[in-house]
Amino acid sequence: MPSDVNNDSIAVFLILNNYLEKMNITLENTDKLNAVLSMKLEQADYQDKVGEILKDYRRKAKVDGFRPGKVPMGIINKMYHTPVLVDEVNKLVSESLFTYLQENEVKILGEPLPHKDEQKQVDFEKDSEFEFKFDLGLAPEITMEVTAKDKIPFYKIKVDKKQEDEYADSLLGRYGEFISVDKAGKDEMIKGVLVKCDKEGNEVENGMRVEGVSMSLDMMKDDDQKILFNGAKAGDEITFDVKKAYPNDTEVASLLRIEKEEVAMLEGTFKCIIAEIQKFEKAVIGQELFDKVYGEGEVKSEDEMRVRIREEIAGSYERESEYRFMVDAREGLIKKAKIDLPVDFLKRWMLETNENITEEQLKDDFEKYEDDFRWQLIKEHLLMQQEIKVSADEAMEMAKGVALNQYTQYGIPNVPDEYLENFAKEMLTKPEESRKIYDQKAEEKLIAFIKSTASLSEKELSSEKFRKLYEK
Repeated sequence: MPSDVNNDSIAVFLILNNYLEKMNITLENTDKLNAVLSMKLEQADYQDKVGEILKDYRRKAKVDGFRPGKVPMGIINKMYHTPVLVDEVNKLVSESLFTYLQENEVKILGEPLPHKDEQKQVDFEKDSEFEFKFDLGLAPEITMEVTAKDKIPFYKIKVDKKQEDEYADSLLGRYGEFISVDKAGKDEMIKGVLVKCDKEGNEVENGMRVEGVSMSLDMMKDDDQKILFNGAKAGDEITFDVKKAYPNDTEVASLLRIEKEEVAMLEGTFKCIIAEIQKFEKAVIGQELFDKVYGEGEVKSEDEMRVRIREEIAGSYERESEYRFMVDAREGLIKKAKIDLPVDFLKRWMLETNENITEEQLKDDFEKYEDDFRWQLIKEHLLMQQEIKVSADEAMEMAKGVALNQYTQYGIPNVPDEYLENFAKEMLTKPEESRKIYDQKAEEKLIAFIKSTASLSEKELSSEKFRKLYEK
């Protein structure tokens, strides 16, 4: 029994063991991967607990004509006996079932399902003895080991000049800015006011007027509308059809600050009173850019910037290589283990417990689900075999990494450690998120073990050829 259980847990455990000793529970294998568990409950198994609950109901019941606590037990039984019996029998069956499986080390896949062929109809009104049967999908025994004989490919992705140039160009774009220009061309930003006009171009009295508009000529879809702005200057007034310029209703609604549903009823002619014209200019390579990107004085030349770029690309590729190694290790070990599964049971379990899966979807995707089951079994086996465990400190570091990734996605890469730690602590208080963190760290440690034990077949590939690995 785990050392961290409290006294209440021990008491419940002992009570259930006493029930199990009295109750008639049997397990019969139908084959190596399937079994039927039968459970018979007699009145003695549940009557004391049901009686206690009904007595408690009597103490609290409010029934016209009787003082509190003085309602005859016959009335209480008539009102509450059946629902209390149903609830207690269901709880007893569930608790006894899983305690039996745990105590007898019966490893199952999925969850027990009501026996599909011989389930006896339960009549809680009349019967005092109940029989239940459950179908079980049994987890197969796994004896495999990871050794140097296991050959797994490890792909290294080459960093070439083209990728460096593309990365550098994206960096210049990321740190670029809009600057004011005299005239509009093809891809400038027009800032100003939009005023509703009639078909002749006259302003509509009390019509729509939108201040502080920013319109990208580059995003205009209609060349005839775009050319109207060619050569325009600040102070010019250009009449155009906004719905032709931007045929997407969402874009028009955003531009005019109205609901998308209103766009369909809108005549498209507007006058744009231009206040300013801006053009996007990429950043210029120099010390100002270096300081913005890497911190003041950290990089002092384009050559040093290129070194940093190669390191960043290589770091990204290294993570991709590690992920691909996990994919290939998983695939290789699944093939090696040759695990048979209780397929019919698992299909039934997935259909009965997941309303989002149809029979057609299951038919198409079950091969993938099978490999997911197999990999989970292999992971559990190897984690136990190698005594791989995750400490609280390791889980905290993993959670902080997850937190940092979330902040980075929101454009906040530099987060104080105190913030990350508080975020991580909060994450680990939630059972589902905590379980994911521990599982993720355990798998990471397992992959590291596999990588250090198996024979790696290293191959260097271009990024294009590496991407094609996922097309197979």
